[in-house]
Amino acid sequence: MITKLLNEIQKKDAPIVVGLDPMEKFIPTYIKKKAYDEYGQTLKGISEAIYEYNKGIVDAVCDLVPAVKPQIAMYEQFGIEGLMAYKKTVDYCKSKGLIVIGDVKRGDIGSTSASYAVAHLGKVKVGDELIPVFDEDMATVNPYLGTDGVKPFVDVCKAEDKGIFVLVKTSNPSSGELQDKICDGKHVYELMAEYVNKWGEDVMEGNYSNVGAVVGATYPEVGKALREIMPKTLILVPGYGAQGGKGADLVHFFNKDGLGAIINSSRGIIAAYQSEAYASYGEENYADASRAAVIAMKEDIKSALK
Repeated sequence: MITKLLNEIQKKDAPIVVGLDPMEKFIPTYIKKKAYDEYGQTLKGISEAIYEYNKGIVDAVCDLVPAVKPQIAMYEQFGIEGLMAYKKTVDYCKSKGLIVIGDVKRGDIGSTSASYAVAHLGKVKVGDELIPVFDEDMATVNPYLGTDGVKPFVDVCKAEDKGIFVLVKTSNPSSGELQDKICDGKHVYELMAEYVNKWGEDVMEGNYSNVGAVVGATYPEVGKALREIMPKTLILVPGYGAQGGKGADLVHFFNKDGLGAIINSSRGIIAAYQSEAYASYGEENYADASRAAVIAMKEDIKSALK
């Protein structure tokens, strides 16, 4: 899977992933009105609005970017209907040729983690049949429980040609409360990076592993250090745009081959029409505003890498 993602990054010349993290306040009024008129102000109504909103954005940017990253919590909050919108979004994105990174941040004891891995990346056994469930291409994994929690995901990656991104240094302000602590003379995030290398050894594809890492754009110096520790790891970099990261912060996340990182922007793209820079597009053209934001992000990153 990592080879497919890298090929798409090179083909579209865009190390960018769009975070599909919908919130009701992001959805244009006309989309919500149509859904609420049909289904009422219900969980079904908002979930249908989310799906239509996502489709508009995907249609507008699918030729520009290699991947999308729906954050499952934004769908789970609306219950079963929300999860149905999540699944429909995954399927629609894949039908458009996009690689889907399920931002699910799963990780638990071995048997539970195995079930999470099956649900998001593998196939569940029903009688004599093996059936894909959410069927994302890649997923984010919380490694706090150690190898027991990560290995089931690695096993599924090997069996199904899928990939994962392990949380190493996250972009949130309080990440340092644990991740920056010193243990055995190293930061916890450095120790985690070493584990990522170890877990990835069995799932290499060429120069890169199907076990990637999540490192926030908001900590560029940490990114530089972790890039050196994980030379064969694709780094998923959240925190661009709305969280303060910019192209100049990203240079050291990449390898000398120009690869090695994929940068995520969520609300900076999907809610671009609500920002001052793209306000002229208005609600009706929200998807065009998202496309313009992707183009601007692409140019920002290319300029920094030069």
